[in-house]
Amino acid sequence: MQRSAILPAPAASSVAVRTAFLTVKDAADYLGLSPHTLYVWRHRRQGPPSFRMGPRGRVMYRVEALDAWVLEQEQADSRSNPTLNPLSTRPQERFASFTRA
Repeated sequence: MQRSAILPAPAASSVAVRTAFLTVKDAADYLGLSPHTLYVWRHRRQGPPSFRMGPRGRVMYRVEALDAWVLEQEQADSRSNPTLNPLSTRPQERFASFTRA
């Protein structure tokens, strides 16, 4: 019997697992930042969530966590989120006691 060409190659699943986690350098490339920036943010407990993995304790990032962090940054920026934009609200009216008579 001939093997079907539809079956995925065994290496395909290992590639998917490897791309689920990014090193500091790969995460920095993914975000368009320098690795130094990610190290500083990690030290200050800022930036995207990271963790240590493996016996050598390499700092790693999940791709899903990076995407969620970027979305969170977009929503916190008034230029991307119209509800936070001060120009989208009506100006407050003055009280009658402060207007000229």
